[in-house]
Amino acid sequence: MSNCAIVGVNWGDEGKGRMVDLLTEDYDIVIRYQGGGNAGHTIVNKYGKFALHLLPSGIFRDGVVNILGNGVALDPENLMNEIDTVAESGVFVTPDKLMISDRASVLLPWHRELDGLEEARLADKKYGSTKQGIAPFYSDKYQKKTILAGELLYPEHLREHLLGILEWKNLTLKNVYGAEEWTWERLEAWLSEYGERIKPYIKDTGAYLRRAQSEGKRVLFEAQLASLRDLDYGIYPYTTSSNTLAAYAPVGCSCPSLKVDEIIGVIKAYSTCVGEGPFTCEWFGEEAEKLREAGSEYGAKTGRPRRVGPLDIVATRYGVQVQAATCVVITKLDVLSYMDKIPVCTHYKLNGEVIDYFPFPSVLPDAEPVIEYMDGWGCDISGVRRWEDLPRAAQEYVLYIEREVGCRVGYVSVGPERESIIIR
Repeated sequence: MSNCAIVGVNWGDEGKGRMVDLLTEDYDIVIRYQGGGNAGHTIVNKYGKFALHLLPSGIFRDGVVNILGNGVALDPENLMNEIDTVAESGVFVTPDKLMISDRASVLLPWHRELDGLEEARLADKKYGSTKQGIAPFYSDKYQKKTILAGELLYPEHLREHLLGILEWKNLTLKNVYGAEEWTWERLEAWLSEYGERIKPYIKDTGAYLRRAQSEGKRVLFEAQLASLRDLDYGIYPYTTSSNTLAAYAPVGCSCPSLKVDEIIGVIKAYSTCVGEGPFTCEWFGEEAEKLREAGSEYGAKTGRPRRVGPLDIVATRYGVQVQAATCVVITKLDVLSYMDKIPVCTHYKLNGEVIDYFPFPSVLPDAEPVIEYMDGWGCDISGVRRWEDLPRAAQEYVLYIEREVGCRVGYVSVGPERESIIIR
C-alpha cells in the first residue's frame, strides 16, 4: 500500500486543497490529521467554488471515505455549518462518507470566546489569530480539560465530566478576563444543537483504518497550514498550535501504524502570508497590490488581504527539509504572467552577512531579502497542460526552484480548476 501526505511548505495558503481534490481519484481514504477551522482549503470543481475549513478535501469524490483524525480540533458548530453549505450545492455528507475519530477532542464554544479575549489583551503584540479558538483548544487538550468526541455517545458520563471542566473554565473567564461565565443550561443547549448532529459520524476510526490497512487501501493525509506555522519548527510564537508536518500524520490520523510513503510539498510560485510574524520577503504598496490582485490573495477563512512578496528560496528550502518532501507542487504559476521580470529572494542578509539558511525565529525580523531577477514569459499560460508547451522562461523558473530547494517538481498548477495542471 502506498500512502501519501499533502503538506504546505511555506506559511500556508499554497493550494493544498486543490491538490487533494485532484489526487483523491487515486486514493480510497482522505484524512485530516491536525488543525481545525482556522484556515481554508479553496477548491474549484464541477460543484462550484468552496472554502473548506474542517471537511477533508476528498469530500467531493464519490467512493472516497473522509476522516477527521484525533489530532484535529473538532468544532461541531463549524463542521455542521460547513456540511450544510456543501449540501446546498448537491454534495451530501453522510456517515458513510465522513467519519470522526472517537478520540478527537471537541472544541467547545468558549474556546472561540477566549481566543478573542486573549488577542484583545495582547493588543499590538497579538499573534494574528483567526479567533476560531485553536490556541485555547490545544492548550486545554494538553491540560486534559477537553472532552473526546466519543464521550458524546455516553451522555450518562459526559455531564459529570463537563461540569468539572465548566467550573474550571469559568475561573479563567471571570478572574482573568472579567468575562461572563458559562452556565450548564447554555452549554447544554449548544450540545443539543451541535453535539447531537455530529454523533452519527463518530466512529472507532482506528479500527476502521487497521482493517483498511490489511486490505491494501490507499490513504491520503491532508495537512492544514504549513511548515513555517508548525508549533515546533515554525516562526514561533507566530505559529498555529498543532504540528503541520507530515511526520505527525500517523499520530494524528487515529491509526499510528499507518506509514507515510510519499510526501508532496505544495509551494506557491510566489510568497503569501496570512497573520502576524516575520515575513522577510514582504512587499508593500503598489507592487504588493498588483500581485495581490493578480492572485486574488485574500484569506479563505477571514477574507483578510494576504501579505505578499516574491518567492523566498531560503524559507522554501527549509520548509521542504522539515517536511521531508519527496516531491513538490508549484501552484499559481499563471499569476506571474504579468511580470516582465520575476523577482526571487535567493538569500538573506543578516548582521551584514549573506546567508542561505533559515535563521532562528528570534533573529528573523533582522533579516533582509537578497533579490535576484529571472526573465518573465509575458503570456497567458493558464491553458497549458503539457510541460513541453510551457514557455521556456516558465520552464526555467520551475527548474530553478527544483534545483534550489533540492526536491523534484512533479506538478505545476496553472489555475484553480482540477484540470489546470501540468504533470511532469
